Amino acid sequence: MGLFEKLFGRKGRVLQLNAGRGAGFETLTAYTPSFSSWRGQMYESELIRAVVDAIARHVSKLRLEMIGSANPALRAALKKGANSWQSMSQMLYRAATIYYLCNNCPIVPEIDEYDQTVGFFPVLPQQCDIIEVQGTPYLRYTFAGGKRAAIEASRCTIMTRHQFKDDTFGDSNSALDTTLALLDLQKQGVEEGIKNAATFRFMAKLSNFAKPEDLAKERKRFNKENLQGESNGILLFPNTYSDIQQVTSKPYNIDPDELKIIQNNVFNYFGCNEKVLQNTAIGDDLDAFFDGCIEPFAIMLSEGLTRMTYSPREIGTGNRIEAVANRLQYMSTGNKIALAQQLGDRGILTIDEIRELFNYTPMPDGTGQHVPIRGEYYFADVGKEVKDGQD
Repeated sequence: MGLFEKLFGRKGRVLQLNAGRGAGFETLTAYTPSFSSWRGQMYESELIRAVVDAIARHVSKLRLEMIGSANPALRAALKKGANSWQSMSQMLYRAATIYYLCNNCPIVPEIDEYDQTVGFFPVLPQQCDIIEVQGTPYLRYTFAGGKRAAIEASRCTIMTRHQFKDDTFGDSNSALDTTLALLDLQKQGVEEGIKNAATFRFMAKLSNFAKPEDLAKERKRFNKENLQGESNGILLFPNTYSDIQQVTSKPYNIDPDELKIIQNNVFNYFGCNEKVLQNTAIGDDLDAFFDGCIEPFAIMLSEGLTRMTYSPREIGTGNRIEAVANRLQYMSTGNKIALAQQLGDRGILTIDEIRELFNYTPMPDGTGQHVPIRGEYYFADVGKEVKDGQD
């Protein structure tokens, strides 16, 4: 089975869907829901690409955990990677990139020969819409290469951002058009300024010429003798020229404060900041970034993968998929040491959990699962007094 068949199953599903082509899925707004990938210019902006990359890199540090005993085949497959082509971090990075650039990130299942879900794959369709076939809603994807496929809506999920007008899909990023235009104008202004700085222009009065033809001939002669060939280094003006002046052009560049406002517009739009962009955020700054940006993405991803993987009965018995991260990794080294001392001494963290704070591997002999407790602390039943020397 190829990539297309592994994601959307055998041809039977597509043929069944084509039989019902044209059937729409009516929403509360009486509008046929669909979305098209927004023009590619956003990712060509250096600042926006850097912001999306910074967010996606932090998202890629999440890990998927399956809780419950259902779907053991998927549990085994996820130990190797998110799907047959991507590692877990690659899948998460791409999902976050699509999500922030398109405000919609469809995730479809990888399907084995038994029609069972064995992985997850974020797709970037040129267009996605919902149609109804024999009472079942399908998500139909149209890709840039011309291929078209569909899968039951219940077997996939679409993570959305800025969802308002549409019942199913998020809005476009057109609100950022003005900021993108200003960033592009600033870039063009810098380029033109560099070009103008490498050129010299003069103006002068030219006397004793009555005919336009004579004036044109003199202009050509001057250019040929002074500006062409090997006549470089000095300009020679005969006495027919007077009031010779150099023409200087001063390109307009956006004021640094104005440029900062434009950049902050991008940071505000994506929920990022300059410290995160330059990898200088630590401690509370990085924790705030996690709370406002990474954690909402993780929650939406967890809920979406859970719904597309488990039946309502399996979810009701406690089966779920969670995208989690060790938030303590965001702390500074000094804070980690203090945390390890306080929580480790009181038996709240195991040895392996303390080692994980500093990116150390677990203890090889299994002793890392033990809980260290200082001698002056005791386990006590509520309401009973503990004396020195007692068990």
